Amino acid sequence: MSPRDGAAPVAEAQVAAGPGQGRRVLIVVENLPVPFDRRVWAEATTLAAAGYTVSVICPTGKGCEATYEHLEGVHIYRHPLPVEGHGALGYLREYGGALFHELRLALKVRRAHGIDILHGCNPPDLIFLVAWALRPFGVRYLFDHHDICPELYETKFGRRGALWRLMVLVERLTFRSAIVSIATNESYAEIARERGGMAAEDVFVVRSGPKIEKLALRPPREELKKGAKHLVGYVGVIGQQEGLDLLVAAAEHLVRQMGRGDVHFGIVGGGPALVEVQAEVAAKGLDAHFTFTGRAPDDLLLDMLNTADVCVNPDRATPMNDLSTMNKILEYMTLKKPIVQFDLKEGRASAGEASLYARKDDPVDFAEKIALLLDDPALRARMGEIGRARIEGGLSWAHSAPVLLAAYERAFAKLGGAG
Repeated sequence: MSPRDGAAPVAEAQVAAGPGQGRRVLIVVENLPVPFDRRVWAEATTLAAAGYTVSVICPTGKGCEATYEHLEGVHIYRHPLPVEGHGALGYLREYGGALFHELRLALKVRRAHGIDILHGCNPPDLIFLVAWALRPFGVRYLFDHHDICPELYETKFGRRGALWRLMVLVERLTFRSAIVSIATNESYAEIARERGGMAAEDVFVVRSGPKIEKLALRPPREELKKGAKHLVGYVGVIGQQEGLDLLVAAAEHLVRQMGRGDVHFGIVGGGPALVEVQAEVAAKGLDAHFTFTGRAPDDLLLDMLNTADVCVNPDRATPMNDLSTMNKILEYMTLKKPIVQFDLKEGRASAGEASLYARKDDPVDFAEKIALLLDDPALRARMGEIGRARIEGGLSWAHSAPVLLAAYERAFAKLGGAG
């Protein structure tokens, strides 16, 4: 396979050669702080290790309050996180505020470090506007396609309308503004080529593969099971599209209808639906079967997942989730955990036989798949080994890093060797 396919692990000699010497990159991400955003941090540190001068603009967040830090060769500039918008005026305030800070800090980065490429990570599909403002200075745009925003809007609000049509427009403008696009999977790459009209040679699949060395295999911590025989683990955002309500329904079926009082659920992560999900657990009388950590440090996340007998991804069946690769699945596989998820296209493409697949949005079938794995330790072990082999064989960050570097080589070739 070619480097575009992400087949070969990154070579130390390639990084040591410093292909990025004299090249200056600004990465802009709006919805998560860095280094908390694992994908963006992996990209930034990979580029820095290859000799690029790398700056990042991102929001502040818990544990990431400093407005400036220099970590692992990366200059990080942070701004206040805008209040999440609701309705047209709310979104205008949220995105307008973010764009103001991004442009303000981009001008600061240009003075301090210089910029050749502005690498924009959606959502939202508006960061190209910052690149447009910097075009007179020779800056060009590279688009990092994290989410398909029209489908995200449709998933979140269950309808199409004027805002959905606006999102379709800005997605089109985003692709047309980009000299290179990087996609998290082949489904997103197809969108770049077909909806975005990008040439195939300008689209690269850079999967959000985990850094294996950052996800250490550890002995289980039995106290995390809270006295239960089994622990079911979840890590990730807790929002409407993540389907935690379906997981709670599956837990109720396990405990009430299947008599599985021996199961505890460890939920690691925060998000807009956390309070709502906790209230639902309490209303169903399932408090004793759930632990919610909120956004947790890496040590607790690793302890919870290493202790789990089964890990779950209850993302509901939506057009966005069907075409999106979820980082949690790859993290579960790295830690040799068997998975239960609903049967979605990219979820199956990532996990293969490392997962069981419940009928879409069916919590009863989801519960039965969990129970099947809990009762079969040999199957769990076999699926865990399959998952780890898939990560080591092609889905870890070591396989994504050369594709990222190849995308940048293409971008700078189109710039005529700028930098």
